[in-house]
Amino acid sequence: MSRDVISYYKIYRTNYLVDHKKILFTTYKLSSTVCGPMLLDVLIFIKNKYDSTLTFRRSCREAICGSCSMNVDGINVLACISQRKKMLNMLTIIYPLPHMFVLRDLVTDLSLFYTQYATIQPWLLCLKETLVDYLKEGKQTKLAREKVDGLYECILCGCCSTSCPSYWWNNETYLGPAILLQAYRWVQDSRDTFTLKRLTQLQTALNLYRCHTIMNCNKVCPKGLNPAKALAGLKDSTKNILV
Repeated sequence: MSRDVISYYKIYRTNYLVDHKKILFTTYKLSSTVCGPMLLDVLIFIKNKYDSTLTFRRSCREAICGSCSMNVDGINVLACISQRKKMLNMLTIIYPLPHMFVLRDLVTDLSLFYTQYATIQPWLLCLKETLVDYLKEGKQTKLAREKVDGLYECILCGCCSTSCPSYWWNNETYLGPAILLQAYRWVQDSRDTFTLKRLTQLQTALNLYRCHTIMNCNKVCPKGLNPAKALAGLKDSTKNILV
């Protein structure tokens, strides 16, 4: 039989439609036995039992969709795979993703983030004449396929980009670690024949070289990926590109 532990959860609250300048924190007292062990379980329980106006994103609950990204005690995490504290009277402070426009409570506006994602053309670009039969699958060797390991697993949760100081101050021009990791995924794909075009588009001071290797992105990635390594790979790939 599990021991009952009381914990406190202090949650950021605001509503852009009513008054985006009015920011409050609501603290909830919760027993450890009333819901599951993850922070998302806590948020769902609070919304269902205490306050139906609490707003947050969530979907898969298995760290696949990236919906429930938020800032917990100063660290960007996915609530679905982050365990709640089990120590008596511990306080957990939950914020939305930092340096993003907050629409309501823990929900931020990700429209710019996804617009930036679209700019890198995150799909296979291939000339028809490069394949024997364009309607058939483009085959890869085992070694070529392994080059995208550690890249394709990105779920675009935004944890890395919103932990990056360079992205905080230049998010309208700097693509950020998440998008650049995705760009490198297509640069590394042996089936893609537009590598030169992709690298040329990225070879600008604000798109790629704004990264200063602070490494916050690596620390917070919930999938254990290495965005900093991907950015270093992009920089190496663009050294010999003539614009």
